[in-house]
Amino acid sequence: MGVAQHRQSKSRVRKRRAMWKLTAPNHIECPQCHKPKMPHHVCPSCGYYKAKEVISMGE
Repeated sequence: MGVAQHRQSKSRVRKRRAMWKLTAPNHIECPQCHKPKMPHHVCPSCGYYKAKEVISMGE
C-alpha cells in the first residue's frame, strides 16, 4: 500500500469523493401485470419471470 507523502487539500479530496454518489435502482414494467419491478428479478406482484410463473401468488 502506498503511503501519502504530502497532505491533500480539502478541494482535491472532495473532487475525488464527488464520484461516490449513489444511483437510484432501475425499474422496468412487468410484461404480465404492468407494474414496476427490478430487472432480472421475479415480479413481486404476479410472481412471473421471463413469461413463466416461478412463484405462485395466492389470489
